[in-house]
Amino acid sequence: MSRSPPLSRREFVYGAAAGVAATYLGGCAAPGTRGPAPAPDGFSPADLNAPELSAAELAELALRRARRAGAEYADVRVIDTTRQNIAGRDGRIARMNDARDRGLGVRVLYKSGWGFAASPIRSGAEATRLADLAIEIAKASATLATERIRLADEPVHKDNVRTPFEVDPLAVAQERKTGLLLAAMETMQSQPGIRRSRASFWTQRDQKLFASSEGSRIAFDLLASHASIGATAVAEGRFASRSCETPYLRAGFELIEQANLGAEAARVAAEALEQAKAPAVAPGVYDLVLDPQHLSLTIHESCGHPSELDRALGYEANYAGTSHLTPDMLNKHRYGSPHVNLVADNTEPGSLASTGYDDDGVAGQRWDIVRAGLFVGYSTSREVAPRIGLKRSTGSCRADGWASVPIVRIANIGLEPGAGGPEELIADVRRGLYIDGTGSFSIDQRRYNFQFGGDAFWLIENGRRTRMLRDVIYHGITPEFWGRCDAVAGAAHRRRYGFINCGKGQPGQSGWMTHAAAHARFRGVDVIAGESAT
Repeated sequence: MSRSPPLSRREFVYGAAAGVAATYLGGCAAPGTRGPAPAPDGFSPADLNAPELSAAELAELALRRARRAGAEYADVRVIDTTRQNIAGRDGRIARMNDARDRGLGVRVLYKSGWGFAASPIRSGAEATRLADLAIEIAKASATLATERIRLADEPVHKDNVRTPFEVDPLAVAQERKTGLLLAAMETMQSQPGIRRSRASFWTQRDQKLFASSEGSRIAFDLLASHASIGATAVAEGRFASRSCETPYLRAGFELIEQANLGAEAARVAAEALEQAKAPAVAPGVYDLVLDPQHLSLTIHESCGHPSELDRALGYEANYAGTSHLTPDMLNKHRYGSPHVNLVADNTEPGSLASTGYDDDGVAGQRWDIVRAGLFVGYSTSREVAPRIGLKRSTGSCRADGWASVPIVRIANIGLEPGAGGPEELIADVRRGLYIDGTGSFSIDQRRYNFQFGGDAFWLIENGRRTRMLRDVIYHGITPEFWGRCDAVAGAAHRRRYGFINCGKGQPGQSGWMTHAAAHARFRGVDVIAGESAT
């Protein structure tokens, strides 16, 4: 079945109100239900009926069709995705899944109206039909457009992008992968008090062609990998869990081997048991030292989402709301202390959003979001960048597959390092908490008021990390919290952690991005207990 959502959620809402929803739903007709389309110049009717064409041929067919129909701009993405998941539970392999997903999506701009159509059928007739359908939807959207769309300029690119890796995880024997997971679970469950264990492996490869009516032709061969282990302990009528994982990175199986999860398993089990026995935190005001993995989520929620320009403009509110970082605050708003430098970098090798080019065909870039505490930049697309006077997009428009329309997504945003190490940060804390890993969180729809938990917590007393605690939750207001940052550890302690489940859009999509940081210290933060102390 073809899936043909309009490109802009804003326009879809307008269209539904005026009856254009009927046109949108009409795009869900099964492939081949429309009459046969004439072949574009350079192609014969036999080409249209070929069982399968190359990605380049499919793209050319759709682009020629869209241009002939009067599209101001068009692009095509032909994608072949291979994914593998292995999940272990309590000492056994509970699930193994191999999946392949192939298809193409056609996007067009016609008189300030966007149209999008997609299908898993890779035939010439289908590529032509999708272009016609995208044009039809764009024309309907154009009748209700309230703003002229002008795409920011971008040079034409012809390139091949490939993820560097040492070991192809899809070529590694299943026995080798499951053996690593089983060994880690066995080690964890051999520890007294451990009731549950888990271990997982994931990898995904995307082979994609991007082609635009402007002349860009970019081929991608992208790979990403991840693995994790975890244990749940029960003690004194309470339970607690602890985990250890590799980052999600664009790397091969060497990422999993270097993590040495088998060796980490004993520590994970011991800390799960220690945390189950630990007392709940006493509510109060503490200095916090946060580790890089924990900071990845804090950065994502309190900086990444509010610095998406479509949210700041009010064009997007799904899942994560809008943003308190409105355009009038750019280069004026004090987001944090002078120690806070948050930099977007879609060029760093290995990071998830470092794909060479985004789905607007814009080359990856590096730019400031916050510099010395001052809010100075957004993540943008070619559509929204001109709305605030930018001549070029930052290259942050991505879709999660062939059936999804590209939308503005968070870049690889990281906290720039300072100096020293985590022990030096801890040494200057009289009463505080060290927080490791990610946990539960809550944040309001403008990304302003929040609370965060974590995976493990230690009390800091007189410059020393002492015993574990549990049920730690800190809360604050975004600019006040980042204003309390008085130190960041040096580059030697910088680590990268990423997400592949960032929800946005309607229909919903999952975005990928990486957030790097070294340990950072925050003074005088309010802390509460997640549950009553017993």
